[in-house]
Amino acid sequence: MDPVLTGATPRLTTADAVEIGVTLFGVRASAARDLGSERDRTFMLDDVAILKVSNAAESMDVLDMEAAAALHVAAVDPGLGVALPRHPIGSSEFRGQWGEHAVRLYDVLPGNSRIEATELSDAALRAWGETIARLGVALRGFTHPSAVRVMAWDVQHALDARAMLSSVGEGRDVVERVLDAFEARVTPIWPRLRAQVAHTDLTVDNTLTDDDGFITGVIDFGDMAYTALITDLASVLDSVCGGRSGDELFRAARLVLDGYQRRVLLEEAELEALGVCWAARSAVTVAISSWRVAQGLEERAWAERYNAVSLQTLATMETIGWDAVARALGAEGARRPDPSLAARRASAFGPAVDPLFYAQPIEVASAEGVWITDTSGRRLLDAYNNVPCVGHAHPRVVAAIARQSARINTHTRYLHPSAIELAERLIATCPPELDTVLFVNSGTEANDLAWRMATMVTGRRGGMCTAFAYHGISEAIAALSPEGRFDEPAPEHVSTWDPFGAAFEAGPSLAAAILDGLVMSDGIADLDPARVREWVRRTRDAGGLWIADEVQAGHGRTGEALWCFERFGVVPDFVTLGKPMGNGHPVAAVITRGDIVAQLVGRTTLFSTFGGNPVSAAAALAVLDVIEDERVLERVQRAGAALGGALRGLGHPVRGVGLAWGVDVPDARGVRDRMRELGVLVGTTGRSGNTLKIRPPLAFDERHVPTLMSALESSV
Repeated sequence: MDPVLTGATPRLTTADAVEIGVTLFGVRASAARDLGSERDRTFMLDDVAILKVSNAAESMDVLDMEAAAALHVAAVDPGLGVALPRHPIGSSEFRGQWGEHAVRLYDVLPGNSRIEATELSDAALRAWGETIARLGVALRGFTHPSAVRVMAWDVQHALDARAMLSSVGEGRDVVERVLDAFEARVTPIWPRLRAQVAHTDLTVDNTLTDDDGFITGVIDFGDMAYTALITDLASVLDSVCGGRSGDELFRAARLVLDGYQRRVLLEEAELEALGVCWAARSAVTVAISSWRVAQGLEERAWAERYNAVSLQTLATMETIGWDAVARALGAEGARRPDPSLAARRASAFGPAVDPLFYAQPIEVASAEGVWITDTSGRRLLDAYNNVPCVGHAHPRVVAAIARQSARINTHTRYLHPSAIELAERLIATCPPELDTVLFVNSGTEANDLAWRMATMVTGRRGGMCTAFAYHGISEAIAALSPEGRFDEPAPEHVSTWDPFGAAFEAGPSLAAAILDGLVMSDGIADLDPARVREWVRRTRDAGGLWIADEVQAGHGRTGEALWCFERFGVVPDFVTLGKPMGNGHPVAAVITRGDIVAQLVGRTTLFSTFGGNPVSAAAALAVLDVIEDERVLERVQRAGAALGGALRGLGHPVRGVGLAWGVDVPDARGVRDRMRELGVLVGTTGRSGNTLKIRPPLAFDERHVPTLMSALESSV
């Protein structure tokens, strides 16, 4: 048993406290007020100083650690109110001696002690969370040999409370079950939790607050230990959220976590463990207090003042179950297959939404690089999805989004460097004529904006697209997307051409022609640059403008250049980008000529509320960085050469370049479904639907080719 818990509380009077103050520290107080303490004695001296008389069992090294920690916190975060120790008269240490007891004197901080936690406002709860996180950050770089110790209140040692269970009366069974849950759920993952020196006992008894319940001071570092970071959160949740019933218990806790995560984001393992750690803290509260009463070390009324609240908290948690507790605190937990999802999707999305892929739909759980993991835990090679351009969950992009989200996210009517830098970097990748960037949120919006500008500049309404193109879902762009029209006739203002052979005839009312340079929806092709240049010439001869849709073909998918249009030796009037530019984050752009935009001045406003917002711009900048740092173009060339060579050996018609390939096979949808069952994801394309679409994230490399080919060869 911890000797500090069993040591007798110092027996001093208020007169002794006054004498210690003047004798050891030179503080002349007219009176002292006993502030109460679990195992020490704490006195207020005339509202000018706090005298702490330590239990005789306390280690002097530990007391020195407490002083060093307080000074460290004050140096790292001066705005965080921490009571600082004073030197005794003529001493360089921060403690003196009175009989067998060490004594320390602290500054008085402003604020009230022992607030009523259930009266804390939502704002105060969030502020508590933020203050706790600040304290953890301030202690992050602190270390001391005495910090590695066993403290009963530290939840990492919660199982030691089993030795006290015989002293617990009411609630013994629930306390024991909570300790069992801690052993089963937390102990195995404890070594994975972030750890450092922590306060471990952040409660309403060890903080000072203003009249609105906001923390003004953190006091009593007496339970410090090297432990998991979430130990502080467990003690705070136990202290300020207990006493609330039902959903209100977890609503209050989530507000505390909101404040905490303004400073420190919790990891999934921490969120999974937090609820049981909170419960263990409540269980330890009941066990220690009951045991101390049984040992005659404390008065029952004082020692067990929080037990009823703790037991109420545990009852609420047990009622909903530990998995539900974790979810209530923000943990995602392991996704399990949900057989109701397909029906719920159909009901919520309606009958016109695109159908699910594959005869056996995939219920996704997570993804990384070129691998998608479903809810059964199976990993599937993703050879289809182009939107996660540089790979699913790329750490550079994830970190950029998280960091910027924690700072600010707003529109481009305020000055912020990220969108401006992104525009400059995009311009630098293009021919000099393309000198202006307009940001929107999706490829549809980018194409819609390019079309709108083309019609305004030319004064015409005619459009041209390839025979089975897809460029977006807005009313204007759906007209230029025959893939989505089924057998409906084209609108009168739209004409199409066959990229595989038919003549390109530009009409007299042409405003713009639009081309996906890899014609993904038409069946995928490595287009002849001379033919594309001829299409552009005819468009301009007819008075129209040229839109290069780079949503699917850009960002290095060909391996030859960043933009597909560069392969053709043309300079488009508009280049449109979609969500691959942010690795799936909603960001898109139109790159165009300044003289085109100048013609719109005074006629319209070109503004998208959140186009180019700082978070989206951070994602897009990260993608450009990854493309450079990982030498993505070279990787695509190597992977494309390996994949193309293997595909040509199948004996089926093959078209493509880089990491965009079409393979004509009978029953392409059946092949696609069989490949899915073998763990490889591809799509289908073309008007007949008999072309396999192989278009993986650009993290795909030659090592993945054998896996893809094995599934394909077994499926055709």
